[in-house]
Amino acid sequence: MSVDLTLKIGGEAGQGMQTIGYVLSKTLARGGFHLFANQDYMSRIRGGHNFFQIRVKEEPVYALSEEVDILIALDKATVKIHRPELKEKGVIIFDGEQIDISPKKPHLLSVPLERLAREEGGNKLFSNSVAVGAALGVLDYRFDILAQVLKEVFGRRGEETVQNNVKAARAGYDFTRENYKDSQVSPLQSGKGNKKMLISGNEALSLGAMAAGCKFMAAYPMTPSTGIITYLAGKAREFGLVAEQAEDEIAAINMAIGASFAGVRAMVATSGGGFSLMVEALGLVGMTETPLVIIEAQRPGPSTGLPTRTAQADLEFVLHASQGEFPRAIFAPATAEDAFWSVVKAFNLAEKYQVPVIIMSDQHLADSYSTCHKFDLRKVKIERGIISDTELTKIKDYKRHRFTPSGISPRAFPSQKGRIVITDSDEHDEDGHLTEDLEMGKKMVQKRLKKIEALATEIEPPQVYPHENAQIILIGWGSTYGALREAVDILIDQGVDVSLMHFQEIWPFPTQLVTSILSKAKQSFCVENNATGQLARIIRAETGRKVTGKILKFDGRPFSSQYIIKELKKKKG
Repeated sequence: MSVDLTLKIGGEAGQGMQTIGYVLSKTLARGGFHLFANQDYMSRIRGGHNFFQIRVKEEPVYALSEEVDILIALDKATVKIHRPELKEKGVIIFDGEQIDISPKKPHLLSVPLERLAREEGGNKLFSNSVAVGAALGVLDYRFDILAQVLKEVFGRRGEETVQNNVKAARAGYDFTRENYKDSQVSPLQSGKGNKKMLISGNEALSLGAMAAGCKFMAAYPMTPSTGIITYLAGKAREFGLVAEQAEDEIAAINMAIGASFAGVRAMVATSGGGFSLMVEALGLVGMTETPLVIIEAQRPGPSTGLPTRTAQADLEFVLHASQGEFPRAIFAPATAEDAFWSVVKAFNLAEKYQVPVIIMSDQHLADSYSTCHKFDLRKVKIERGIISDTELTKIKDYKRHRFTPSGISPRAFPSQKGRIVITDSDEHDEDGHLTEDLEMGKKMVQKRLKKIEALATEIEPPQVYPHENAQIILIGWGSTYGALREAVDILIDQGVDVSLMHFQEIWPFPTQLVTSILSKAKQSFCVENNATGQLARIIRAETGRKVTGKILKFDGRPFSSQYIIKELKKKKG
């Protein structure tokens, strides 16, 4: 029987769910399994109900499940909230000496987490390691893998801390193996897969920026994008880059524009509220034709909204943001692996076409962990689209905004010898000097928009799985991919003729292909984490075709395959 196991850790903020979840995830990945782990947390330092969920399989997995095999309850509320999610043979691990849950039923596994932590580690703070050990003891999983992971995770805190964590974990491991031998959960032996990375979406975006040669990043911390500047700041000295925490988002984007104008690959990262503050400067990017990569990690709005939850409600905003008309590209990576490569491509397109490229992430992608194989850096190609000093000497009369058939002007840097590089935030002539000549203004608008034609040829078409000729097409973008892909597989097994059309690169819009696919289907459903069906509206605007229906979720939580299937069956008739 193939492995499909879900573990969930629940409790209050401050109780260490993230530590338990990360250690469990790393341990299971180290054993050869694929996994997908997502976090759900409140916007407070302590209190409130949070959880960390891990799904383990023997093949790649990119989505959560609504059914739980092992629930680690660090407080009583977790049992009440998540008990209905337990599978028939699922179990709950809790500290019966601290939490009163009665009556005691077979699926309730009482483990003295705090007492064992004090006895073996010398402090109740090690109860999280006891809980990790207890969960893996129920699964009869290899303890040596856990011990090695604990050494790696806590190594910087000293050998004593490492040993106390290992002893505490061993106590929990031995306790469940000795006292709950008849647990109904099937043993989990090590997988057979090769060694894989365990990586979050934010980490993948950060690594992609580093691989692409980003040397300047500015941001004002804003959930769920904060992990990007935190990661890059930690690598700044080692890789020779600057990660600047600006006083606000307006300063952040203007710093990045200045760095890019000076010849440095630069980017910013924010969420919807921060991007709102950046919008005027986005117009400066468009007018001066300065390359810039922007990561917009979505969360529910408007205003502060739900700061730590997920959404896909900024698409139309990002598409139309800033005054005037100018070209841009919009990406929406589906997985952590996609996130890495999307940043590499974003930098190349930004410099090649001298436009902003906006990468749309969200809390679900940003904070979730998944396994993937090591990125092949040999495939990273750097295309800067700049003029060398030698080429520049051949141009007698350099003009930063020279008219060309493609609309792309030769790009030099202010520091390049023998040339003055001029631009202006007002409309300007070819030299870059301010102008109010209406005919020149018209030509400059046309010049900038001309770049869209070639930029459109660089956009990857939506991924279609398994084929284009299904009767029913599910349509999604960004982080919905995993749940949609799994839903399609389940529906096909049930005899439904269905396929998935999923966008990782949204703008310029691939009108011709989308029109062709939709023309073949009898029914089409857009699946989005927003309340109005924003991609569905863009599809209608660009193709003239209206989707049959929408499956929308806007409660701050991501889709599961179960949810999509249930809603589709209601709507398709």
